Amino acid sequence: MTSTSGSNFYESQSITKPPFFNGDNYPYWKNRMMLFIKSNYYQVWDVVKDGPFIPMKREGDRLIPKMSSYTSAKEVWDTLETTYEGTNDVKETKIGLLNLSYENFKMEPDENVTKMFDRFSFILNGLKGLGEVIPGDKLV
Repeated sequence: MTSTSGSNFYESQSITKPPFFNGDNYPYWKNRMMLFIKSNYYQVWDVVKDGPFIPMKREGDRLIPKMSSYTSAKEVWDTLETTYEGTNDVKETKIGLLNLSYENFKMEPDENVTKMFDRFSFILNGLKGLGEVIPGDKLV
């Protein structure tokens, strides 16, 4: 599974730098960002989810025009969730479609194991990003 820029979603990243979001595959980025914040700055995660914190603004960031009027990390996070996940109704529809893809998942005739695993990971990351985690025993 690759992004439109050609880089691999699963390539390694620095543990000291947050994952970069280029506007593609929000569920995957969201999971990585939550893990990054929780593993490096666990107390900051509470601030991101509950506020208040004034975000730093860097020139040249793609989302700065959209986010520049916000005064807290919580506002930025909530806006990213709504922008890339949608409202609760949209989330429920996406969850339903991803669950259907999961339940009907099978290897396609023209795909190798790596492509199949990437497609399966995309479904699972999408579900996890929307708050729908499939228990380990059901994954088997």
